[in-house]
Amino acid sequence: MTALTPREVYQQLRDVALGLRSMRHLPPASANGLVPIEIEGWQLLLDFEGNRLHHCEHCLHPDGRQGSPDTWQRYGTDPVSLLSTWEMAQIERLLKAR
Repeated sequence: MTALTPREVYQQLRDVALGLRSMRHLPPASANGLVPIEIEGWQLLLDFEGNRLHHCEHCLHPDGRQGSPDTWQRYGTDPVSLLSTWEMAQIERLLKAR
């Protein structure tokens, strides 16, 4: 099974920012700033600390494919780094609303 690409994960975050997909918080948010969320079947673990989204720590697709910084390193980017400034602000706003 192939790993998820940063672009595939970014697309989910982008769609949430644009209001095309819904996001919900999953329990439990950890004290170390890792926030689990679900986007229509996709499960993401985001590093969100100090009201800033830093990176995506892990992603699980409904079909079982996964992605993490280890697999994304070969592409040279994290899905969060692909977000525009506006998209990032929208995601951070939604994360703060938990």
